[in-house]
Parts: sequence; C-alpha cells; structure tokens
Amino acid sequence: MSIRNRFDEQLEVLNSHLIELGTFIEQIISLATMALIELDPTLVEKVIEVDNEIDLKEKEIETLCMKLLLRQQPVASDLRLISSALKMITDMERIGDQSHDIAKISTFLNDKEYVKQITKIPQMAEATIKMVTDSVNAFVMRDLDLALSVIEYDSVVDGLFGEVRRELIHLIKTENDKGELALDLLMISKYFERIGDHAENIAGWVAYAITGEHKDA
Repeated sequence: MSIRNRFDEQLEVLNSHLIELGTFIEQIISLATMALIELDPTLVEKVIEVDNEIDLKEKEIETLCMKLLLRQQPVASDLRLISSALKMITDMERIGDQSHDIAKISTFLNDKEYVKQITKIPQMAEATIKMVTDSVNAFVMRDLDLALSVIEYDSVVDGLFGEVRRELIHLIKTENDKGELALDLLMISKYFERIGDHAENIAGWVAYAITGEHKDA
C-alpha cells in the first residue's frame, strides 16, 4: 500500500471519528434540553456521562491528527484538513461543556410549568443541533455550500435568543417573584447562543479546510 493510500485511509478514520463526536454533541444538547424542560436530575447524570465521552473522543481525534501530521508528510491541502479538524474538536468540546452547564443550572429551577412555556429555548437547541450536524457533514463531504449555509443559519439562533431575552426581561418587570428564575433561564439561553457561535466556528474551519480562507459570518 502506498503512503498516499495509507494517508487517505487514515483521513477516512478521522471522518468517522468526527461523525461519532458530532453524534455525541447532538445527544448532549438534546439531553441538556430535556433536563431543562423536565427538571429531571437523572438526566443531568446522563449529560455528565456524554460529556465524558466527548472529552475522550476529542483526545482520540487529537492523537490521530498528530500522528497524521508527524508520520504521513501531508501536502498543503491535507494540512488544512487536519488543522481544521483540530480546531473543530476544540469547539465541539466546548459545546459539551456548555451543555453540561445548562443541565447543571436546570437543577436550580423550581417552576416546571413556566419553563415549559419558554418554547424558544428548545427551538434554539434544535437549531444548534442542525448547525453541528451540517458542519460535520460539510467537512466529511467537503461541501463548501453546506458549510456557508451553517454560518448564515447562526442568525436563526441569534434571533431566537433575542426573543427569549425580551420575554424574560418582561417577566422580571411584571412578576417580581420570578426574577431569579428569569435570570437562570436567561443564562441558559445565552449558553445556547454560545453553542450556536461554536457551531458557526466549526463551519468556518470547514470552509478553511476546503478553500484555505476562514469564513466569518
């Protein structure tokens, strides 16, 4: 087997690992959202378990990338792919941490019925899952248009955050007894907004891997 063929095989392994990491990210965002809506502490434990899996997978991908860099003598386009993967997993690990933070905050909430009324927060979660999934798929398929669509889609998350923020500010002004709840929910929505930013970063690194230029929103 030629060195190039061996390198291409290892790139396929890298793709598989990134897809698996992306699946973990989808799971942890979904679990954190469920923990928030149901106010179920057992779901927080599941979030912690998935966060640990994310950390392990990140290290596995990092090790593979370093081996590719050191052993396979990659050309410029290969270097972009590998360096982009390293940047991507950093953002993905941070998404895991922020999902964990969302789940932890949910343990302090005590108004299940009101939390269920904040429908825009679960919508933010769905939007960020879409962004992560599409950005990983864009990397695997080397699809620039898909990566750029993810960057544009971050405006959806930002718009939802604005709606949640306005609703919670109104709650603070009109119901004094719900001030602490509103602040906790505002922090949670801000974490989801940051998760969208990380997903946007991931897509930006995918664009860099393909074109050599990092695309910003």
